[in-house]
Amino acid sequence: MSFDQKLDTIVSRYREIAASLSGGGLDTPSLTRLSKEYADLTPVVASIDALKKMTRELADLDSLIADPKADAEMRSLAEAEQRELKARLPDLEKTLQRMLLPKDAADEKSAILEIRAGTGGEEAALFAADLFRMYQRYADLHGWKVEMLDLSDTGIGGYKEVIASISGRGVFARLKFESGVHRVQRVPATEASGRIHTSAATVAVLPEAEEVDVHIDDKDLRIDVFRSSGPGGQSVNTTDSAVRITHLPTGIVVQQQDEKSQHKNKAKALKILRARLYEAEREKREAERAAARKSQVGTGDRSERIRTYNFPQGRVTDHRINLTLYDLDRVLAGDSLDKLIDALIAEDEAARLAELP
Repeated sequence: MSFDQKLDTIVSRYREIAASLSGGGLDTPSLTRLSKEYADLTPVVASIDALKKMTRELADLDSLIADPKADAEMRSLAEAEQRELKARLPDLEKTLQRMLLPKDAADEKSAILEIRAGTGGEEAALFAADLFRMYQRYADLHGWKVEMLDLSDTGIGGYKEVIASISGRGVFARLKFESGVHRVQRVPATEASGRIHTSAATVAVLPEAEEVDVHIDDKDLRIDVFRSSGPGGQSVNTTDSAVRITHLPTGIVVQQQDEKSQHKNKAKALKILRARLYEAEREKREAERAAARKSQVGTGDRSERIRTYNFPQGRVTDHRINLTLYDLDRVLAGDSLDKLIDALIAEDEAARLAELP
């Protein structure tokens, strides 16, 4: 299908939906689905109309310029307008191509954020806590809701592991490129000699899956209950409320003990398990699509070092796009994180545009 045919198909579909919506008689699920599709297509059709209008105007100007009977002054004005339209045309075409890029089905979803301390002992755990606070502040700035699902702390401010749900529209689209190894270079508070240490933490961002996205068969689960314990093995609960769920086909294990209710712990564990299974399937599909790619922004591989936070120099460097910001404090405060995220999204779009036939 040619580019023009693709545009005609979109306009035709848009008109078809408009007719269905105005005709009435739709059940609620159909009305919801078609209303969303109509809203998604509206800006695309507006850009198609603008492109077609510009193309018609250029054709009219070409005819006027080529007309030997045309007045010299009119021809001069037409040539000036033609140059202006031709200069604007590539940007309009690129905007439209960007709108037509295949959407990641998970982009509009909420997300499960998992952060684990890596190499570096206590300093790595303190950095993991810093990263979690950065994403908390970023979520607050975007009006998203953060719910803690699981936390394993060190007792002195560090996090060995933290899992949270971040709810809101388009959360995954904004955070999906954050998955990978984040490295920090700084002088730990416990370092008497003032030497710079390098530590790391691993971040995973998973699209939050609904039950309709992932079907989990009860026979594929092994559920163990046990008494929850705090740091150092101290008992924090006298009942068997902690839950460990093992997904037998994949071997994925999720454990929850934050709540005093076994029922609540099981619900949280299933939420995390569903997200991990959904992401595993999504990564498999992405890998198949990316096999033919010449380049991409990160692989989503959690062992890939993606970013360095250098405290002595006050800089943050994203290694995938070679972008350095001397704005470390504001990045960690969540204020300037969008500068990195916007650049990563733009790079991904550029790479995908380059692959279009």
